[in-house]
Amino acid sequence: MLSVGVSCTNLDEKPVGILAPQSFFNTPADAESAVMGTYSMLASERLYGRKLNITLQLLGDMVDIGDVGTASRRVQINSFNTDSNNGMINNIWPNLYAVIGAANAAIDGIPGINMNEDKKNQLIAEAKVVRALSYYHLVQLFGEVPYIGEFVSDPSTVADISKTSVEEIYSNIIADCEAGIQYLPNTYANNVRSRPTKGAAQTLLASVYLARHDYAKAAEHAEGVINNAGNYGYDLLADFKNLWDADNANHAEQVWAVDFKGGIGGSSGQNVDFMAPLSGVRDADMQGWSVIVPSPGVYDSFDDRDYRKEVSFLTETNVDGVLTSYEEWKWPRIHMAKWCISPGTSANTDGSYSDHNYNIFRYAEVLLMAAEAINEANGGPTAAAYEYLNRVRERARNKGGVMSDFPNDLILGLSQEEFRAAVREERRVELAFEWKRWYDLKRWGNAQEAFTSPGSYEPHENFVQDYLLLPLPQNELNRNPNLLPQNSGY
Repeated sequence: MLSVGVSCTNLDEKPVGILAPQSFFNTPADAESAVMGTYSMLASERLYGRKLNITLQLLGDMVDIGDVGTASRRVQINSFNTDSNNGMINNIWPNLYAVIGAANAAIDGIPGINMNEDKKNQLIAEAKVVRALSYYHLVQLFGEVPYIGEFVSDPSTVADISKTSVEEIYSNIIADCEAGIQYLPNTYANNVRSRPTKGAAQTLLASVYLARHDYAKAAEHAEGVINNAGNYGYDLLADFKNLWDADNANHAEQVWAVDFKGGIGGSSGQNVDFMAPLSGVRDADMQGWSVIVPSPGVYDSFDDRDYRKEVSFLTETNVDGVLTSYEEWKWPRIHMAKWCISPGTSANTDGSYSDHNYNIFRYAEVLLMAAEAINEANGGPTAAAYEYLNRVRERARNKGGVMSDFPNDLILGLSQEEFRAAVREERRVELAFEWKRWYDLKRWGNAQEAFTSPGSYEPHENFVQDYLLLPLPQNELNRNPNLLPQNSGY
């Protein structure tokens, strides 16, 4: 059902539940606690700790199932045979709405508190940007969904709510991001990256405009972040490999991240993270599960000279203390390395309950968003578009402190089509396995080609355009017929 509860920041406590904002919001500490609760809900097994992430990965053409005996709900998602009772979507939907409910409670309740006005506006803006992120996922995954923009104290008032148009949902997301740009700070104390800043709100807005194909506004906001990178504390890390060390959190490349604290977890799945074992090697010393692996054609599609190939893929690891090639693993598939190699000193022995801060956005993506948007808005690349893309390629040439000559900078003179292909390829290589690919394929309009063309990394001849959206959860349709019709194809 559409959840409207409020989460507490204490991992061992239950959510506050259905509570009128005026009954809970009395002090500045209550305001802070309510907003912090939205972050703890994002940092849960049901969203960024497992279900949302692997759903986005498996929908893309670069991630496949390794252990074929894994849960059927994952196999359905991966093979585009999802039905409306699928356990993944029946977790993602209500938990994103739970985040929205908590954000709405904060937005409605905080204004009545006697506190510093600047701090009040900041906290409300934080909640609005979290709400925007939640709808950003819902609208891209499901299309038309109910938009709830205020706290719901009586669930019966939304029991028969209807779907909201995609245009209206995006308009509300944009308004929330604009509030974030107006009221959020440039940075937080202690370099915290799990709370949205002005730069994070502007980055999310740029991504929304890209999804809407409003390239001029996407370029405006992406470049706004780049031009203020010094104020926001953003930069590329010198070594691509250091991005995936969970003990290296809150670094300059993180624009906005979901923060997991290693070794602890709440009773409702909060702070529970399984990405490392899901992608780690089964029956190896790392004690992974081999659930999600690169699609068969992906490894060979990376140039051997590209340092990001070495960092992103796992082709050998210790088994009983002996370095062993993937051909001899239980599931003899090349694995992805980004999450399982360095899950943090506080993680469990299998890498679960990690210290990872999972990127919602990182600065390299901002540069690539700007390059893409400029090329599309201007009918071809400008000098700035080349500069942004080449900065990402330049960083890739730093192989652990030793500079290489690959990949070379792009040279001026490319056509719009040639630059478009280059920036799309750069996103594919730079952001591999970071749950970006599915939204990219949808935005570019080439998802069907990606799964059915002769050069597909992961062929699925059954793929049709209807599968660009997931089915609406059947239990939601059963409770509320006003959510009908079901998405086409299901």
